[in-house]
Amino acid sequence: MSLNAKLNKLPIMVSMSLLLITKLCLLRYFYFRELTGAGLLADTFSVLVFMSVLELILPTKAKRITYWSINIMFSIMLFAATLYQAHFGSVPTYTTLKEFGQVGQIRSSIQSLIKPIHFLFFIDLGIALILALISFIRPHRGRYVHSMGPIFSSTLNRKRGRLKWTIATALTLVISISYSSLIINRSIGIDNELVQAENLGFLNYQVAAALKNKREDVLITNGNLQETIAEVKALQSTYPYRENDSTTPAHFGSAKGMNIIVVQLESFQNFPIHLNLEQQEVTPVLNKLAKESYYFPYFYQQIGQGNTSDAEFMSNTSIYPTGTTAMSSGFGNRELPSLPRLLRKLQYNTATFHINDVTFWSRNLLYPALGFDHYYDKPFYKNDYFNDFGASDEEMYRVGMEKIKEVSADNKPFYAQFVTTSSHAPFVIPKDQRKIKLPDDMEGTQLGNYLMAVNYTDDVLGKLIEQLKENGLWDNTVLVAYGDHFGINPKETDGAEITAKLGIPYDDRISRFNIPLLIHVPNQQEGQVVELTGGQLDILPTVANLMGISLEKEHFTAFGRDLLNTDHNVFGMRYYSPTGSFFNNDVMFVPGTGFDDGTAYSLKTFEPVEDVKTYRSDYDYIMSLMKLSDVYVQLLPKRSP
Repeated sequence: MSLNAKLNKLPIMVSMSLLLITKLCLLRYFYFRELTGAGLLADTFSVLVFMSVLELILPTKAKRITYWSINIMFSIMLFAATLYQAHFGSVPTYTTLKEFGQVGQIRSSIQSLIKPIHFLFFIDLGIALILALISFIRPHRGRYVHSMGPIFSSTLNRKRGRLKWTIATALTLVISISYSSLIINRSIGIDNELVQAENLGFLNYQVAAALKNKREDVLITNGNLQETIAEVKALQSTYPYRENDSTTPAHFGSAKGMNIIVVQLESFQNFPIHLNLEQQEVTPVLNKLAKESYYFPYFYQQIGQGNTSDAEFMSNTSIYPTGTTAMSSGFGNRELPSLPRLLRKLQYNTATFHINDVTFWSRNLLYPALGFDHYYDKPFYKNDYFNDFGASDEEMYRVGMEKIKEVSADNKPFYAQFVTTSSHAPFVIPKDQRKIKLPDDMEGTQLGNYLMAVNYTDDVLGKLIEQLKENGLWDNTVLVAYGDHFGINPKETDGAEITAKLGIPYDDRISRFNIPLLIHVPNQQEGQVVELTGGQLDILPTVANLMGISLEKEHFTAFGRDLLNTDHNVFGMRYYSPTGSFFNNDVMFVPGTGFDDGTAYSLKTFEPVEDVKTYRSDYDYIMSLMKLSDVYVQLLPKRSP
């Protein structure tokens, strides 16, 4: 029998299963840069579970078109999952599908990550299409009759053959489910998502994520908000944040009654601050502001799946993102304890400004959940076509100042949040808006474009400050500026390149997540560099202290710390870096399968720390605190529609 005839005898399920397994191996290579026997087994059995079920339930006539349709969808899914991991450094789960509507808005930054090798997911589809076209175009020179062999030569033998195949398929299903269940149960306790995904394979990882979410939902259903708050307080009391808790908080109420402006800087890392590029200051405005403000150079992002919107969520709530959903869409139906609600009690008018449509990242849910009085989105701005988002930061500040002046005329204090977008990837600034000249070897590079975008963001922030001064508001306004997340993607620009071209120390593992925080308080005698490690959860407690708001008296549950009254800080991170990662005063810790095989890196030298045993208590504390945060936010009451 010829090879072609043997292949024709193969059920389409077998050939299609081999195709899907091959594509999962390709995904595994893109994710982990290696293929292992255990990984191949995990991927193989996960595919066989899925395909065996289909083989048993689908009618014969529907199998071919169904399997090819699944192959197409599977290829698209794995292609998207590859780009997702390249951009976010995380393995997407089924919950990520809810956020696919955001892709169109950030297509420019994603397009740069696409490599020709990624299209290998579609090579079989291309070959099949070419063969189909050839078959259609080539003239038929006679009818070809294919015999399926003696096994199908009679009705009786055909039925026997089908029965044998059904039994074999059912047996394959049982074996595949048993193996997949075994490795899922063995891996369910691994908190590091990347390690878990490597052990389980992409499909089994989705099942494990669903089981984990189901267990957590059961726990939360039986939970009690007040008991959870008590657990949070009890846990926090065990960590020595301060050497002397009995002292009166420093700087408490030093900005009481003043206006507040919070500027969230898009894709803004800390390294451009105080950076000179051929005798040009990249961030002259922030450099000057740092000399007059509290400046936190060891400040780090903590965002989750919601990225920029999660940064807004954290700065206003001091609650951890869950990491499994964008907090705007997942918890936009809650009444979130927040900075706007705290300030409302003090008769503040609160507003937030963003030039995109308010439905982007479900901000139409987030802003009411946070308790903002007003939000100003796309229809309020003139589109000057700055980038894919539309209006520029300068246009956003123009509208913002108009609204601020209206509120100020009524002699009411205000809280205004500005969410910038002009420094969003791919960092292309219109030529007539460029203020610095790049070295020749940086023209057209991601690093060069990034510094140009950061410089623009800095420049128009200076214009906002000038407008505040011109309108007599600067001397009565607290200005908070911080980055939402990193801008330089290590898949496109290696840290060694940054060090070589800029002459600064830069480490992909740590510097990538290092963002600035500056808090300017009017009449501050002199600036202060606060070298305490901090994260985005710490913004609300720090601002509240300056405003004279006692979170304890307000019965406000914060998972961050007041950075002006903390000696020892620790906080977790579980997106872009696996769950179990944390920062403290000394290191960034990244777990392996768990704590024991994890690695700590010095925040000052970037070098690995040999002995990590002393950080065990920090790890256990943060894992417990993040789990309590997840329960807490789930138990918050739903708000009225």
